[in-house]
Amino acid sequence: GSDAVALETRAHRDGSHFVLDGRKRWIGNGSIADVLLVWARGEDGEVGGYLVEAGTPGMSVARMTGKTALRAVWQTEIELEGVRVPAEARLEHCHSFRDVARVLARTRYTVAWRALGLALGAYEAALAYALEREQFGRPIAAYQLVQDKLSKMLADITGMQLLNLRLSQLVQDDRLTAGMASMAKMTCAAKARGIVADARDILGGNGILLENHVARHHADMEAIFTFEGTDSIQSLIVGREITGIQAIAPSRSG
Repeated sequence: GSDAVALETRAHRDGSHFVLDGRKRWIGNGSIADVLLVWARGEDGEVGGYLVEAGTPGMSVARMTGKTALRAVWQTEIELEGVRVPAEARLEHCHSFRDVARVLARTRYTVAWRALGLALGAYEAALAYALEREQFGRPIAAYQLVQDKLSKMLADITGMQLLNLRLSQLVQDDRLTAGMASMAKMTCAAKARGIVADARDILGGNGILLENHVARHHADMEAIFTFEGTDSIQSLIVGREITGIQAIAPSRSG
């Protein structure tokens, strides 16, 4: 999310166990998982990760309904009330939110790839349609305005591919930073959103039919544009990395 550091789930030590209390929302596929990783703030104020098995007493999981996008992912709401987990269920190498941020950087990087996939799918659907659909006796792909849209869509997709490829190399070399991941998520989500919108425009009225998939890409892209941190939050993470100045939260001095 945009303000993950403000998580309110708490964990406290009780003998050989940790006790978890709190609430989580928008947990992907949480209702079908055998084991959940729960981030919680400990008594020392630092964030840790705790492995909780499905069916553990005190944990309730409810599937969220009514989504219009990313319906293949079952989002859930999780309640934790006095959930006891053995001490060894705490992640050994997670000592603070700094370690959690490394996980978030990897997930934001994968969202950039998801945005690219939607953009490419929408572009290919729009190109195929433009070559087949005829207006005024010619395929609409023969008209300048349509060709202009298609060429700019492909240019943006190529740029996204190169950006994500470079980030993949950085991941492999263990040199990916939070700012780099946020830059990729911010850039690819914004460009993909525009590409999907242009694809729907090229398809005209048929762009809202599910059989053409572009409408589904359009809905999914709205979700991707928001989750794992909004566009504005990503830009501030990038800004913090290049300037060394924190602009996300106001100063608490005084």
